[in-house]
Amino acid sequence: MCRNLYVNLLYEGKLQYIEIIVDKYPSLISYHGKYFYRSGSTMRTITGKELDKAIMKSQGRTWDGMPIPKLQVTDLRRETIDLFKEKALRRHRLTEEETRVDDTILMENLHLFDGDGYLIRAAMLAFYKDPEKWVTGSYIKIGYFGDSDSDLKYQDEIHGSLIEQIDKTVDLVYTKYLKALIYYEGIQRIEQFMFPQEAFREILLNAVVHKDYSACNPIQISVYKDKIYIWNDGEMPSELDSAEKLFEKHASKPYNPKLANVFFKSGMIEAWGRGFDKIKEACTKYDGRLPEYNISASGIMVLCKVCDKYLELLNHVENLHLGQNDQDVTKMIIAFCRQPHSAKEIMDYIKIEDRSFFRRHYLNPMIKTGQLKMTIPDKPKSGNQKYYV
Repeated sequence: MCRNLYVNLLYEGKLQYIEIIVDKYPSLISYHGKYFYRSGSTMRTITGKELDKAIMKSQGRTWDGMPIPKLQVTDLRRETIDLFKEKALRRHRLTEEETRVDDTILMENLHLFDGDGYLIRAAMLAFYKDPEKWVTGSYIKIGYFGDSDSDLKYQDEIHGSLIEQIDKTVDLVYTKYLKALIYYEGIQRIEQFMFPQEAFREILLNAVVHKDYSACNPIQISVYKDKIYIWNDGEMPSELDSAEKLFEKHASKPYNPKLANVFFKSGMIEAWGRGFDKIKEACTKYDGRLPEYNISASGIMVLCKVCDKYLELLNHVENLHLGQNDQDVTKMIIAFCRQPHSAKEIMDYIKIEDRSFFRRHYLNPMIKTGQLKMTIPDKPKSGNQKYYV
């Protein structure tokens, strides 16, 4: 019940009306079992996940701070706890004395117990060997795509405790999914990736800390020849609603503060919102572009674009390939396409595996000059499309 209620009889010309003033209440109030909130001039019902968030917020609690009664400290993965201690010592976030304590005391020092002595969700996500037992979708999915979003070449999934998922994901992306191009400065051999590893790591850590785990969707990394997308079903603070504001000075308000504290103590993330400063510094040092953020109700999508040096090297490699046998390849395609053939059949015939390179340097120019025609010209992207002379 509200403590102060004011009812005033007011006049406007010859009309009378009643004004009711009610103090703002600190917690949600239901009416006939439903909860409502004001949005502009309309009254809306709040339900489901939105209601859960509102109730927790009114109680000063967060999703990652809720207890898991059946989870015990002895259930946590020993190797993950040891890895956490190693990282925390290396970054001077914990002292030797603080890491020598019993695991239960360590969890208490990390504020991973609730008021009733139960481990909370942040402890489970960070240290349990299989978080998906408790929360569906608490893993990372990686896929490599060809010319289109439907052209999935291969994929992997990274499971296990979140602390271990980060290192495994970064290593896998930069050994299997991204190709380093080589150039020399004098006698020094230099490997050039499309996007700086330090910046990618910070973006991935932000995705883990800001993800809404109650949505049960994995973090998704889509790798292309010249770009990377990183998506997570999460939220940023309402005041950080644009990419420009993200790279300005701002307060640190992680969506999962308990989980963020574990990652901070491990030395994997910075306090004071410095993660975006580190991304900016890494991209500047790499002479690369800043990632583009699309923040919406459906989640946070980050686009990492290829840096100029990598694009220069990539074009150089392709031009070498093109310059050596352009005329011969064109003649081979014309001879082969006396009968209609698909793009895949042509590529197999001329022994070119890179579909993007084939389309840019052969197929599209030959269609434009009229050297090749399409069997279904009104549907150029048809799966049944074939080409002929």
